[in-house]
Amino acid sequence: MSSTVSTASVASTVHAASTPPRFERPVVTQADRDAAHALPMNHRFTLGASITPLQQAHLDERGYLVFAQVATADEVARILSEVDQIQERWLAEKREEVFGIPLFVGRGVAGEPFIQRFAFTSCFSDYLNDFLHDARFLPIASLIGEGARIGHREKDGLVFNRNLNVPGSAYPRLGWHTDGLRALFYGRLPGPMLNVGMHFDRVQAKDGGLRLIPGSHTQGFWDMLTRKPYFISHGVDVNEIAVETEPGDLTVHDGRLWHRVEQSPHTGLRSLRRTMYVPYITDAYSPKDESSRTPPYHHLGRIARAAKARAFELKRRLAS
Repeated sequence: MSSTVSTASVASTVHAASTPPRFERPVVTQADRDAAHALPMNHRFTLGASITPLQQAHLDERGYLVFAQVATADEVARILSEVDQIQERWLAEKREEVFGIPLFVGRGVAGEPFIQRFAFTSCFSDYLNDFLHDARFLPIASLIGEGARIGHREKDGLVFNRNLNVPGSAYPRLGWHTDGLRALFYGRLPGPMLNVGMHFDRVQAKDGGLRLIPGSHTQGFWDMLTRKPYFISHGVDVNEIAVETEPGDLTVHDGRLWHRVEQSPHTGLRSLRRTMYVPYITDAYSPKDESSRTPPYHHLGRIARAAKARAFELKRRLAS
């Protein structure tokens, strides 16, 4: 373990950039599309050695998939331990960003500094890097097709989220958005991209958590840009569904899909929701490093979080 980029990460990045593996999308028939359409919105699939036509048809129509129990209980525990170690190092280093992406630092249950959004975590843990590139995830790339790669050194890399509803939290929820905002800033639709997520807590609809609008990934440029105010809109959409998960579940959603994170109605540890996401992409290889610039929308988010932190601190001092 090292606080610098691991040798394994660099090697896998070079391989991903130069010789991406070849994957072919499953052939989907009308019968597959009809069968996918008939499935309940909360259907849970099993991830096997290849993606089935039914799974591909479900993603094509609705924009998401849920795979049950892809990671073991031991793997879930080890990943959480790795993240705790990364937090310890980054707080000791007083690190504020990684490869140009700001860290979200709020307060934990006891009021302690608590990193709530980590970027590029697989570049700081050999275990996370190895897990990310495990052979069991190879079929996911076929959902995009030829040239797909894991973007663990691109965009925000492997992101680990810890949504927590306590006083001083920097990240209890996340407003409506798609994952293609950077491309929209340049006046174009994003290329094919999947956000692949691992979940570490049992989260039911009543606990808050992931909300998404099925089928919204098929929209055009204007709807993707203006359907909702990015990140500041938190209202319930009449077409949204709640994605319920168990520890070890894997979710896949199209980067063009509208989604948000509903704040937990609970407080303290019961409100904690831990997830990690990495993009699977096909567009031009664009790695990041410590010299990378911060995207404009992350600057805006950092200003908003800093204002929220100052208000919390002022309120705390006035109450003491």
